[in-house]
Amino acid sequence: MTPKLSEYIEAGKQLTVDERLEVAHQLLLSVQDGGEHKPAGAEWEAELLQRAQEALDGTAVLHDVDESHARIREELAAMRRK
Repeated sequence: MTPKLSEYIEAGKQLTVDERLEVAHQLLLSVQDGGEHKPAGAEWEAELLQRAQEALDGTAVLHDVDESHARIREELAAMRRK
């Protein structure tokens, strides 16, 4: 492990549990995606607007935050076991 990576990890430990889960989730997505296609600019803005509208009009599928965190923890634990 490089010194810089150690610094990042130590800094990450100072985050709240929710912040650490979000970081872990984003890092997991970055590994799973492989960088093939990442929405940017107008495309990403359109996606965000669509999702916001779905939340406002009640058609979005919403997930309980505690259940989502538990799922993320399970996925991370499974990845560590591999």
